[in-house]
Amino acid sequence: MNVKPNENVTLKEYLARQKTEVDGMLEALIPDETIYPPEIFRAVRYSLFAGGKRIRPILCLAAAEAVGGKPEPILPVACAIEMIHTYSLIHDDLPAMDNDDYRRGRLTSHKVFGEDLAILAGDALLTEAFQVMTRREVAAGLPPARLLQVVREIAEAAGWFGMVGGQVLDVQSEGQTVAPETLYAIHRMKTGAMILVSLRTGAILAGAAEEALAALSDYGRQIGLAFQIADDILNVEGDKALLGKGTGSDAARGKVTFPLLLGLEASRSRAEELVKGAIEALAPFDEKAEPLRWIARYILERKS
Repeated sequence: MNVKPNENVTLKEYLARQKTEVDGMLEALIPDETIYPPEIFRAVRYSLFAGGKRIRPILCLAAAEAVGGKPEPILPVACAIEMIHTYSLIHDDLPAMDNDDYRRGRLTSHKVFGEDLAILAGDALLTEAFQVMTRREVAAGLPPARLLQVVREIAEAAGWFGMVGGQVLDVQSEGQTVAPETLYAIHRMKTGAMILVSLRTGAILAGAAEEALAALSDYGRQIGLAFQIADDILNVEGDKALLGKGTGSDAARGKVTFPLLLGLEASRSRAEELVKGAIEALAPFDEKAEPLRWIARYILERKS
């Protein structure tokens, strides 16, 4: 499954190959719609296979490869991270949160299945992610102490000191005037925490030395924030057709964003600084970390 560093591949080809591997594993992990009760699996699959780019699991696998590890044993854990990410999107779209009708060009889960089943589909994805990570066949291929560490770190990144906490700050800040520190905290927790832990998971499970783990963590913190700034910018000036959802929703809801606080040009400059710093953090690594350098640049260039 790995793309060799000396292969003449483009970022698009690399992402497509890795996405295929992730999608294949997710297909194997998630029961199909013939299993009872079928409606929950229908709802879970509707959102999980809605065309996501799989950036978080790809970062996880790329981090493992950067430190010389094999991605195959780590793939189920990387997929569990994607399950957690998808749960968060389902819940974010609910009327009580962002109240979005479309995501990735399709009606959101609650629009298709109702709010009750959408909530339960998100709950199921979050819960089953931890079941996947601790399956006997998964644990058998990974050092127990490392697996225990990443399960704890993933739980923390998804919880009240991470994604959930960031969402709380985001909801409470709507329509309010907030300090820049609050905006940074929202983005660091809501988006950045799961991106950071994706990288740390791959590196830890692959047996990264402390220096390498610290460098990848530095890279992760910077691209996590850059990713959310890029999202904020796309919400202002992105192409609705490419995004698969409406633009301008942040302003309509009074959300605190970088373009609102700093303006578009200053936001772009900040994202560029972060990406430059992230690439510099990878200086200790050889060509095996090239996909991570590609992905950092992609954050600035993406249109969706």
